[in-house]
Amino acid sequence: MTDAPLAGADATASRPPAARVQHLTKTYGSGQAMVRALDDVSLDIHAGEFTAVMGPSGSGKSTLMHLCAALDTATSGTVVIGDRSLEHLSDKELTRLRRDEIGFVFQSFNLVPTLTAKENILLPLSIAGRKPDSAWYDEVIATVGLGDRLGHKPNELSGGQQQRVAVARALVSRPRIVFADEPTGNLDSRSGAEVLELLRSSAADHGQTVVMVTHDPVAAAYTNRVVFLADGRVVDELRHPDREQVLEIMARMAEPGA
Repeated sequence: MTDAPLAGADATASRPPAARVQHLTKTYGSGQAMVRALDDVSLDIHAGEFTAVMGPSGSGKSTLMHLCAALDTATSGTVVIGDRSLEHLSDKELTRLRRDEIGFVFQSFNLVPTLTAKENILLPLSIAGRKPDSAWYDEVIATVGLGDRLGHKPNELSGGQQQRVAVARALVSRPRIVFADEPTGNLDSRSGAEVLELLRSSAADHGQTVVMVTHDPVAAAYTNRVVFLADGRVVDELRHPDREQVLEIMARMAEPGA
């Protein structure tokens, strides 16, 4: 791999953010049993960038992703996707937003075992009653390198190929933002590198906004930017990270009293 920054990454700072988090708090339980998963987090997700969110277990990184992806609701604060505040959307509007403007890549692939790779990729569009843009579909398939595997079902594909199907499924509807939750967690290092390179190129070459939750400093080094959480708060940030810089901050965060 290379730790070189994505082409044109700094230009994204002049664009409106793909997502904006303002004073976001999420609590569970009440009284002495209350857990504060997120504590007054404010953050811009820059359009066209590949951003990693890192932090120790319990830091709030998965909670942050779920709130930004409209999979959960905040206790207080605001999430804005594009120009729409999630707190003002109805359940029907949230469902449409998740379907049309948000893509998901999960650690466990989440493919339908009875469908072929092509059918899995096109499933979100089929559910929405939309036909794919044929030129964009061809470009996505070429990018993920699955042209000769489209007729295969998930059990006929390697783990890396299944995750590439999942990435293609997330990209084919041209969402405003793609959220990836530990996308290389179930992959060997070679397959993981292929998926990370694919996510990186989707940002660098196609202007896709990608947010990845990860615990892996090697994975984080593929991104434009790393945001570090601890105890539900943003505590640090790196631009154009490399593995050693990420490890240094993680080690500092692990020190007693940090």
